[in-house]
Amino acid sequence: MNQTQTAPQPAEAEKDWQKSQYSNLIRYVPSGTYYARLRVKGKLIRKSLKTDLISVAKLRLADVEKSEREAAERQKATSQGKMTFGQALKHYREQTKASHQLKPASKKYRGEILDAISKTWPGVESLDIRKITEADCKVWALRFGNDYSSSRYNSALGILKGVFQIGVEAGSLYRNPAVGLKRARVSSKTLTLPTFEQFQEFVKELVRGGGRDSKNCSDLVRFLAYGGFRKSEAANITWADCDFEKNEITVRGDPETGTKNWSIRRVPMIPDMVQLLQPMRQIRAEEPASQPVMRVRECQKAMNRAAEKVGMARITHHDLRHLFATLCIESGVDIPTVSRWLGHKDGGALAMKVYGHLRDQHSVAMAQKVTFKRDHSTAA
Repeated sequence: MNQTQTAPQPAEAEKDWQKSQYSNLIRYVPSGTYYARLRVKGKLIRKSLKTDLISVAKLRLADVEKSEREAAERQKATSQGKMTFGQALKHYREQTKASHQLKPASKKYRGEILDAISKTWPGVESLDIRKITEADCKVWALRFGNDYSSSRYNSALGILKGVFQIGVEAGSLYRNPAVGLKRARVSSKTLTLPTFEQFQEFVKELVRGGGRDSKNCSDLVRFLAYGGFRKSEAANITWADCDFEKNEITVRGDPETGTKNWSIRRVPMIPDMVQLLQPMRQIRAEEPASQPVMRVRECQKAMNRAAEKVGMARITHHDLRHLFATLCIESGVDIPTVSRWLGHKDGGALAMKVYGHLRDQHSVAMAQKVTFKRDHSTAA
């Protein structure tokens, strides 16, 4: 999207390119893809809009036109040796908003990080980007690291380097002053999951909470634990997604952001899930197939209270996903299969990293059952 496409040879221009009813919008006939074609500051620009739908192309065209004209204005300023950090930061924001490869949630997260950088570096947006030194960046890094977690610091560091890189590419900087900053070490979270008995009592305590949605909170907790769904995915699973004949659930994720890995997956119903959903569907038989199965999207406060009452460690919605994976592996399901159920796209690499120790423990336990010795009572 950020690369200007090479113009075709004149001989093929008439045959392969087709004008649309909208100004600056053309279509490449062989592929059906729409392109933005506009002249900015005397320069002819042609960029793919990466869609063959004219309704989508119209929306993306407006973003491209705005981005290119603002970029031309910035280029004019930088050609005179002028660029502030704020200008580079603004350009980074625009690139983020115009990206078709980032989901809305990722764009929102980047925006929050950019706001945090400005907040922890007072006055940085007005500074000439050429005058910001590596020492200045280190001072900011210490300040940001004291206010935020290691993982958020690492995200901010990557984005900060990206902002400075805009200055480098524009010719306002010779070297990225943040390039020498090191990422922070992120400590792995120690999982303290409930035992089978604790989980059963935990679910009962949620029902006894006394709130209007206490039963619904209990249903959500079991739904997450029995299916390994992300919280956002569970919120968008409808009755139409629950196939009681095949005993599987289709996971589509958030209608705006999709599942985390941009795909649809199918998760088989374990017996506990069937026992949860079938009676629920019978009670709510009048609901249309498009109705979400879960009536609450989150219940962390209720979970905190129930965990304290039961005397178990606090767990989050995401920990219930870990609980599902852990139980599957301890029950003998292989890690690649669990990984597919969780929606991972790495062939099981992440699951191996997180749950590999469980597989090893299970392997050792199974090995104890293997022997070349025969029981004398059964010997021939």
